[in-house]
Amino acid sequence: MDVDEAALLNQIIKNIGSKRRMLLGFSGGLDSTVLLHALVSLRQTIVPNLNIRAVYIHHGLNDNADDWAIHCRKVSFDWQVEFYLKHVYIDPTKKGIEAAARYARYQVFREILLQDEIIITAQHLDDQAETFLLALKRGSGPTGLSAMPTSIPFADTYLIRPLLSFRRQQLVVYAKKKELSWIEDYSNKDQNYDRNFLRLTIMPHFNRRWPHFALAVARSASLCAEQEALLSELLQDYLSQLITAEGALQLDTLSSYSEIKRNAILRRWLRLHLILMPSRVQLKHIWQDVICARRDAEPKFILDNNNVIRRFKQQLWLLPQFKDLTKICLAWQLPATIKLPDNLGVLMITDKGIGFRAPLPKEKVTIRFGLKGNIKIIGRQYARRSKKLWQELGIAPWLRERTPLIYYNDELIAAVGVFITQSGKCIQGQPELKIKWISYKNPVSYK
Repeated sequence: MDVDEAALLNQIIKNIGSKRRMLLGFSGGLDSTVLLHALVSLRQTIVPNLNIRAVYIHHGLNDNADDWAIHCRKVSFDWQVEFYLKHVYIDPTKKGIEAAARYARYQVFREILLQDEIIITAQHLDDQAETFLLALKRGSGPTGLSAMPTSIPFADTYLIRPLLSFRRQQLVVYAKKKELSWIEDYSNKDQNYDRNFLRLTIMPHFNRRWPHFALAVARSASLCAEQEALLSELLQDYLSQLITAEGALQLDTLSSYSEIKRNAILRRWLRLHLILMPSRVQLKHIWQDVICARRDAEPKFILDNNNVIRRFKQQLWLLPQFKDLTKICLAWQLPATIKLPDNLGVLMITDKGIGFRAPLPKEKVTIRFGLKGNIKIIGRQYARRSKKLWQELGIAPWLRERTPLIYYNDELIAAVGVFITQSGKCIQGQPELKIKWISYKNPVSYK
């Protein structure tokens, strides 16, 4: 099974359109090696202003990953491609390891994307057929059976898969003609993974019986995608009216829709976040256990290893599963800026906003997380239990254990950007301390 090099290059040009800056997910395997080589060939011949960056994402799941990173770095260097190595952590003891690895890759892409840059990945036609069958195995509807689109919006740009019309064997032929070297991952032989089981055991039977099976599956996926695109177009106005500026979903109006329409909107909302489509059972739990929970509850539904759905102020939020920070205690040597854990940003001294009293010489300043006990804050006559106080101040449940708390010795002084306790109240003539929290989203200070 041959592949015409010109056809492959033309397909890539067609898919990338006018974009000239791209970030390639480069594993060093056959598929991404062929794609990177083709992009470099385009740069040398047809599109000289092509700007290519390659990233190897080190999942820490394979003993050979360090050697593979070295291989990818060398290939990138030889082909004059800017290279990045990014480490992520995947817990191998948890279920859904493939989904967790995919989620981690997407997070890396979001982290290192440059302005006007698209993401390029190397899935091919056989991958498409496997994805379709895996969705069929899960009992997915048209959304899941649409499998992988060639182009999909991602993080204010696009994720492009230009090799979806080519069989894997065609890529093998291309690689051998160009005398390329690539990594063979022995874990691809492990049939404990559903995709490997399909690839090694099921697909060979299908392909022998029906040589064009992968093409037929791709057509079915394309038809499902067309139906989904039409439905998305019809529902777009409804979805736009329900989504808040923060990306949450307003529930009062959603709850008035029929179950079929409601579920279709929920799926499209999740798709905006590149989340694997939930099953019908999961959608039922989201409706019953989260949306329909009593008004004073703080319900949540764990969607997968990485994501959780929560309700707050009659809005539905999709959030990552945050790390537990409640056992952390950071010593802060003022006036230095201090970095907060779990990508929360930094705390720094500022000269703007409302301050609280500066620490006495013998008082040790620490940062902690997770408010407990009864708290008396400035502006309130009586102390409040921590949970009640957060509720009264309108702080979302998932932010309550991620808001930095300032302590002098073991005495709570302030929750940064939220309140100051009576113990932190300034006395006239006493030195003040003003703090700004610069998070990765927005700066927070006392107003």
